[in-house]
Amino acid sequence: MGNKKLRGILLPVATLLAFVGIWQAVCVVFKIETYTLPSPWDIATTMYDDSAMLWEHVLATFKLALIGLGSGLAIGIVVAVFLHVVPFLREAFAPLLVLSQNVPLIALGPLLMIWFGFGWTPKLILLVLVCFFPVALSILVGLGQAEPQLREYLGMIGASRWERLKRLEFPASLSYLFSGLRIAATYVVSSAIVAEWLGANKGIGFYLKLKFNGFDQPGVFGSIVCIVTLSFLFYYAVVFAERMTIRWRPRSQGDWKGASS
Repeated sequence: MGNKKLRGILLPVATLLAFVGIWQAVCVVFKIETYTLPSPWDIATTMYDDSAMLWEHVLATFKLALIGLGSGLAIGIVVAVFLHVVPFLREAFAPLLVLSQNVPLIALGPLLMIWFGFGWTPKLILLVLVCFFPVALSILVGLGQAEPQLREYLGMIGASRWERLKRLEFPASLSYLFSGLRIAATYVVSSAIVAEWLGANKGIGFYLKLKFNGFDQPGVFGSIVCIVTLSFLFYYAVVFAERMTIRWRPRSQGDWKGASS
């Protein structure tokens, strides 16, 4: 591991540890009450005491967020490809796509629960609405970025519309896809928390609501720690997937000889 990469890891860790240490020292020196601002030690102790229950809630939120992100990704890809292949529908549905992102979750969530009950369905719909838009918009932009000369070449050798999409346009949009997916991964956990807060019997959002109603400030901060950790996990999982996937992108883009065979 190079010095630059090592420094990129150590500096954030050192900064975080310094922040936690200062926080702990301020709480001890100024004798700040736990109900006002719990110390990192109080938060860690509460999380340890609730570890069994907290782990169950974390897994529930992780499962909900993972399914929501996966569904949003799949729907976003399908919508983007469909609007790219049928251009006049892009103009027709573009305002609706933007409109879907301007309805506050706190307002849409209760409506979905009235229409679909308190099960998984309204929560998944909420997460899909949050996740699919950045994915669809990014891919839609990426699909139009393929090199015109290569597009003309594929047309000259008689490649079908599907062949052009598969061999040129979609591989060219991969970097755009992951840009949108990183945005979706950033918001999916917080959106899952909102959905669980509005109506659920498990999950970090439910746990957070219980601790908030019980004036358990260390528990509230413990929930925040879990939310931030999950958000980092999803984000860097997407970053890792991008690094692994983009490796073979040049090979796919360079495989146009197969289109002429």
